[in-house]
Amino acid sequence: MILSYARLHEQPPPPTILPVLQKLKAAYLLWYEYQKLPKLHRYTLGNRIDALFIDVIEAAGFAGVLQRSEKQPWVRLAIRKLDTVKLLLMVLWETNSFETKRYAALSIPLEEVGRMLGGWNGQLTKQNQAPHEGGAGE
Repeated sequence: MILSYARLHEQPPPPTILPVLQKLKAAYLLWYEYQKLPKLHRYTLGNRIDALFIDVIEAAGFAGVLQRSEKQPWVRLAIRKLDTVKLLLMVLWETNSFETKRYAALSIPLEEVGRMLGGWNGQLTKQNQAPHEGGAGE
């Protein structure tokens, strides 16, 4: 199938995704650009970090489309997997397999995503506790 010149240069409509997913996508694209790792870690830690990044994106995206009562396990899963990404990146950096400049640049959006997911989890905790307050005697 041949696409017309106009179609090739047409800008797609901007997708509407959650801010946390926008940050995650930006962090993943940065990781994708930076993952030129020594052979020793390329197929071990590098592949694992890549898979975990995708798991975080998937869990957060899934939470974004579920009903409020079903979101929290997925947000918590995203938090756990993000924490693992951050720890494995730290291992890469400490073994001199990842440049300090790249580690710092990637750590900033990952910390922001962590705060966003933590805030989301906190809101869900408050919302899920609200109906249970008040007791049976009222």
